[in-house]
Amino acid sequence: MAYSVKEIYFTLQGEGAQTGRAAVFCRFSGCNLWTGREEDRAGAQCNFCDTDFVGTDGLGGGVFDTALALATAVKAAWPAGGEGARPLVVCTGGEPLLQLDEKLTAAFHEAGFEIAVETNGTLAAPDGIDWLTVSPKAGASLVQGSSDELKLVFPQVDLDPESLAGFETSLFFLQPMDGPDKQRNTERALAYCRAHPRWRLSLQIHKLLGIA
Repeated sequence: MAYSVKEIYFTLQGEGAQTGRAAVFCRFSGCNLWTGREEDRAGAQCNFCDTDFVGTDGLGGGVFDTALALATAVKAAWPAGGEGARPLVVCTGGEPLLQLDEKLTAAFHEAGFEIAVETNGTLAAPDGIDWLTVSPKAGASLVQGSSDELKLVFPQVDLDPESLAGFETSLFFLQPMDGPDKQRNTERALAYCRAHPRWRLSLQIHKLLGIA
């Protein structure tokens, strides 16, 4: 299959348990909870997304005919002199599990990468993922019932964090929703984590630092 990718770039992971780790981000095009078009946002299942995942015109983006071709492009984004740490590719979107398959995970591993995936959890993850982050969305059915970490954007109407208490993971992160109410949402998330110690606060460090 061909893989449609919005952008490929090297940066530091800014969220969750892997915060601060150098990584190549591979942002896949497309999502099953929103078209990415502003005119469709109000009626989307996920209407607070702040990411452009439409098309293949971003930095390093394109349509890759094979898993090897995409893995090669990702490897080229890892900087020279990066020895001493296992390279990490973060597969994100949009929704990466619409395209990520076992052929691609095998190709990433063959290229020497550890694979992290950020998904909304509505699709089952293929074998070969080293670090799986599930970020549930209100009104969307969770198909993936386990992960290395769960990261909930907070608050979401009709999605109480405690309704996820039975999810199979060892790390529960609460991330304040961005937007015009970001300060209030941060205060609410902080208060919730204090009252419910199962949850850890996750901040979007890349936005605070002004990096990609």
